[in-house]
Amino acid sequence: MRTFDYVRANDTQEAVRLLADDPAASCLAGGTTQLDLMKDGVLEPARLIDITRLPLHGIERRGESLHVGALATMEELAADPTVAERLPMVREALLLGASVQLRNMATIGGNLLQRTRCRYFRDPTVVECNKRAPGSGCAAVQGVARMHAVLGVSERCVALHASDLAVALVALDAVVHIMGASVRRTVPLTEFYLAADQSPERENVLEHAELITEVEIPLPPSAARSGYLKVRDRTSYEFALTSAAVLLVVDDGTIRQARVGLGGVGSKPWRAYEAEHVLTGAPAGPATFQDAADAAMRDAWTVPGTEFKVPLARRTLVRELQTVSGVTT
Repeated sequence: MRTFDYVRANDTQEAVRLLADDPAASCLAGGTTQLDLMKDGVLEPARLIDITRLPLHGIERRGESLHVGALATMEELAADPTVAERLPMVREALLLGASVQLRNMATIGGNLLQRTRCRYFRDPTVVECNKRAPGSGCAAVQGVARMHAVLGVSERCVALHASDLAVALVALDAVVHIMGASVRRTVPLTEFYLAADQSPERENVLEHAELITEVEIPLPPSAARSGYLKVRDRTSYEFALTSAAVLLVVDDGTIRQARVGLGGVGSKPWRAYEAEHVLTGAPAGPATFQDAADAAMRDAWTVPGTEFKVPLARRTLVRELQTVSGVTT
């Protein structure tokens, strides 16, 4: 690991100032992903700014929204009573997203900012990686690509976004609050991430001297039911082959509201608007669910090794639509 300077920020303004003063600086919170990348030589910050003592740890319900500090841990959010009562798909995504040990260290802000798990990105000896070296190519297009994406990708990059939590949050229209040196802004999570076919080297719209301070999650209607299904190679801690976050409001057999997020298939947490369009106003049943799954995966782009994800993602979404709606026949 490359040597680096370490400094602890005493408040949010100081953290932003330290970032602005040093283009080679990086923030350190839970460090569950960042330290691995530093050991691998993928990230080599000249300075680490410890932000763990900043006042960004709280979880608070305000009216019909839940405000989550960026430094709250995954375990703290999973244990929150509002999440258990109104946001079951968020709780399920958190519990399925990491082991207990990691959930007690990993922060919500860090989870949303985690880098891709692409084996080629994480191996500096691989020359062809447009994320690390724009214009160099994508080794995964011709290499082993079983754990890669099929939506929001092209021959430029097929890297997969790994967060389970983000999949649930994009389906809920969550918003991130961002603080910079001279401006504060809020960005819908659906607009926060950038697809790999747009800009492989950049995964989100966060600027260098900016911090996520809070995630705001609108609470769904009390009549809504939701869930998160994760398909993986083993039931213990593992990344998704495919996943589906589903929220439905069903009234007298008709779907009045539908929200769908897909994981394990997108270069960013994937909001399946096409599936939602099919579902809304339609009868809850197998034919509708299959049509929605077909629409969600219509624009999939595969390479050798990822073809299986398209039918698997369809089946994953259909199964979770059945589970959440309670309609299987």
